[in-house]
Amino acid sequence: MKKHSNDFGNDSVPGLVLRTSIPFMFAQFVNVLYSIVDRIYIGNIPQIGDVSLAGAGICAPIITLLSSFATLIGIGGSVLFSMRLGAKDQEKAKNLLGTSFSMLLVFSAALTILFLLLKAPLLQWFGASKTTFPYANTYMTIYTLGTFFALLSMGMNYFITAQGYPGLGMATTLIGAVVNIVLDPVFIFLLHMNIAGAALATVLAQLSSCVFVLLTLKQKKMPIPLTLAPIRRSTAVRILKMGFSPFLILATDSVIIIALNAVLQHFGGPEYGDTLITCATIVQSYMLLITSPMLGITGGSQPLISFNMGAGKVERIRKIVLCVLLLCIGFTTFMFLLSRFVPQYFVRIFTQNPEYASLSVWGIQVFTLGVIPLSFQYVFVDALTAMSLTKLSLFLSLLRKSEYFAATCLLPLFFAAKMCFYAEPIADTLCFFSSSLAFFLIYKKYLKGEGRLSQLRL
Repeated sequence: MKKHSNDFGNDSVPGLVLRTSIPFMFAQFVNVLYSIVDRIYIGNIPQIGDVSLAGAGICAPIITLLSSFATLIGIGGSVLFSMRLGAKDQEKAKNLLGTSFSMLLVFSAALTILFLLLKAPLLQWFGASKTTFPYANTYMTIYTLGTFFALLSMGMNYFITAQGYPGLGMATTLIGAVVNIVLDPVFIFLLHMNIAGAALATVLAQLSSCVFVLLTLKQKKMPIPLTLAPIRRSTAVRILKMGFSPFLILATDSVIIIALNAVLQHFGGPEYGDTLITCATIVQSYMLLITSPMLGITGGSQPLISFNMGAGKVERIRKIVLCVLLLCIGFTTFMFLLSRFVPQYFVRIFTQNPEYASLSVWGIQVFTLGVIPLSFQYVFVDALTAMSLTKLSLFLSLLRKSEYFAATCLLPLFFAAKMCFYAEPIADTLCFFSSSLAFFLIYKKYLKGEGRLSQLRL
């Protein structure tokens, strides 16, 4: 391994932001892309494609919930880790890395057992019918058996980026993506394993990523090589406290998906409700192409902010936040324009039905009305998390989700069922004002002039 590729404390800020955020952004994009490709393969299974896709879709909120535990420990541990690196406290940084690894081992094993025991009632609660349950159960059983590898891969990958190697962090996702995309058609079509093949391909992809992450972190040439450390209560609590905000943000996404589908089904009726849910699934898949890369940009910048916070370099923090904000605004502006002119090409991947296609295109154009204001929320919330202001970042995130939930439930009471789609831009626009105001106040108190970072250090 070459000399440490990025100096978080001294490299030019614009170049540093690009070198860390772009690979993270690309990794998130690829992660979403291979999930979409996975669904396309499942939907094209002869004779049972539609019902298989429905079964896999029912599993989506559960998978999101499982993934959130990797975020809980991965972000929580890596933010504290970056702060210790910035403060040049190598010993505490090493302990945080080892403790996070140990916690992920325990969490992964416990969650695998728990979800295997609870998967049947969870699937029924999340909407599995007698027809779709066998497919959902098959997919979820195999996927859960791979939870151990998935959580370790996702959680520990944060520490690769935190040590200055965003390219290797991106490689983790690319390896998983390639393995999944290659094995999907082999298992599904050549070996005729159908939805079980799709799940098995995903598990093997996660295993491949996990092996790569652990081997990378174990290298002695890493600034802080991976070692196993005992779980001390005080350290574990600090990691969980730091990671709780992003964990809850991701976990509550499942609730939003369930609520939206339930409202669309209720107000749309037996026939139109199914159509609305199908189109909402397509629209949400498109939104992931915006929100996931944007999360990559802001998430990739968190180690930079945390490192410079630990080093007491307030001027660099201001520059980092500004650069990330400009990058996100540029990206969302591009996606906003793209959504106005070419959404039909994306929709055609999922359906050729004219009614579904027309409604989905309209839904994409509605959902994306507020993506530019949303970029402010993403930047400011992740910056606040990196500065250890987790309670404030959590409040802002839950406020947006509450606004989204309220609009989803209220709009169909006064308008047509499909007006639920306007809940997204309403929440995105409102969160612009709340997050901007909150960050301005924090900036004025801690980041203005010479700053008062010492008041924020953990």
